[in-house]
Amino acid sequence: MNPPPSSPLGRSRRKDAPALIPILDDAELATAATALTHGRWGEVRTLLAGTGEEWDLRGHRLTVLGTAPGCAAWARDWQLAEPDSGDAATLLACATVHLALAGKGSIQAAADACGTAAAMRPDDPTPWLAALILARRTGTVDEREQAFDQIRARHPDHHHAHHLMTACLAELQQGDRDDPLHQVYDFAAWAAEQAPADSPLAVLPVIAHAERYRVLAAHGLEPADPAASGHWSTRRARQAMKAAFDWWLEWEGEGHPRSKVDLNFLAHAKFYEGRMAEAAALFHRIGNHVTPEPWSYAGRHPVKAFKAARAAAFSTT
Repeated sequence: MNPPPSSPLGRSRRKDAPALIPILDDAELATAATALTHGRWGEVRTLLAGTGEEWDLRGHRLTVLGTAPGCAAWARDWQLAEPDSGDAATLLACATVHLALAGKGSIQAAADACGTAAAMRPDDPTPWLAALILARRTGTVDEREQAFDQIRARHPDHHHAHHLMTACLAELQQGDRDDPLHQVYDFAAWAAEQAPADSPLAVLPVIAHAERYRVLAAHGLEPADPAASGHWSTRRARQAMKAAFDWWLEWEGEGHPRSKVDLNFLAHAKFYEGRMAEAAALFHRIGNHVTPEPWSYAGRHPVKAFKAARAAAFSTT
């Protein structure tokens, strides 16, 4: 018997198999995304109405939905039926950004769609999140900073936006080594300090550390194999990882829609720090929700890298 076809959004064929699933553990999103691929945008309308002003959740749902096959066409159908719908405009913005970055659409059209959605939903950071995703790959430093500032003005602790800005800042490379005073470390520390005690932005210094490794490895300044790198054994790295792990022990952040993203970064860091018991505890919480970042860094296959690290951590505990 042939295995069943995989979901267009990457759902695993086996429930016990680690896989790259952008939906993560959002069952309502999975249902709406499947409906959208068949043109049933009414289920997306219901989902977004129920999401309300939970901005991190809304951003996660819309950016994932924007990658669904045919999303732009279905969003336009929705607009024809409900031309005043800001949700339809924001979904179209996310879809056109995805198409533009895949080389299947106009960058200017994507930017225009983001602007239209932002005008229709002035309090919503999500159109600006789409603009930041676009600007990260195609825009200027000023355009990235403008989009990020607009997001923070609407939701100061926006999870996805802070991850994107961390990645952008990490890519500013000068010289032939890692600078311990690099601005990405200052940015991550500042954001973590500014955030409320229960905010998952407490993990951002770990994100900054992984993003710098990605850039340094790309420039040949760190080994392509993270296990051969001393990047996770510096004093600053150990402090960042301890603070983030301690935060997780107290708060966990399990209710956050992107908690599995943080857990993947933290498990990756703890594994390469050599803290196998802590890494194993994190792998248990991750389950099979693998995220491409940071396991794909330095050109590795993310699922294979995740499975190897998990097996090694479990074998020592």
